[in-house]
Amino acid sequence: MKIPILMYHQIDKPPQRGTSLRGLIVAPSSFAWQMRMLRWMGFQGLSMRDLEPYLQGEKQGKVVGITFDDGYQNNLDNALPILLKNGFTATCYAVSSLIGGTNLWDKGKVEEKPLMTLENWRTWRDAGMDIGSHTRTHADLTAISVDKARNEITDSKKELENTIGCEARHFCYPYGLFTPLHSAMTKESGFITATTTQRGRVVAGDDLYTLRRVLIARSTNAIQFLVKIISAYEDRRGSN
Repeated sequence: MKIPILMYHQIDKPPQRGTSLRGLIVAPSSFAWQMRMLRWMGFQGLSMRDLEPYLQGEKQGKVVGITFDDGYQNNLDNALPILLKNGFTATCYAVSSLIGGTNLWDKGKVEEKPLMTLENWRTWRDAGMDIGSHTRTHADLTAISVDKARNEITDSKKELENTIGCEARHFCYPYGLFTPLHSAMTKESGFITATTTQRGRVVAGDDLYTLRRVLIARSTNAIQFLVKIISAYEDRRGSN
């Protein structure tokens, strides 16, 4: 059975028209009806941690992965209550050296927004949510040396586990940029999965270190959301 792994970034009031990357900011009201729709259709929304047995073929069922890139504070403020209301879990990928900071990697391109603080991350963890790694600095792994890339991957896992007190089992490539060498590094570092920005749904038996996802944008309406979840639309787009 095909499994959609949903990719979100911010759950917040979208900025004015013309703002760079505005499409990656989903309104809380939109996120709320999306989660309700999943529940009404009989899907269980799961973190990457809870999705593991389905990805490994140990379980089957109507499941959807829910992921958030970057670790914005608005994920905690606006998404967490909705997830809990629907009985869902989710994974938020943290930039480990920027806990309590802002999205510095976007400086000059988009508005800086606060990332989760250490206390925020512990609240997220204690609510039953999962914490994954998005490297130490949100680095483009393909633009730095092999040694630096390895440190970005390996050290982020150690920092998250030592600082927040959680097990960081899942990784996400910043900007979706990686090579086979980087996917090998994530496996060697002890991660169980790594997600990409390549479009499509996944099935048990897929390479766990190059998992495709389904982007949910600000403009995604109810019909589009349904099509992305239950049809081969995203699979075809990812194969182009």
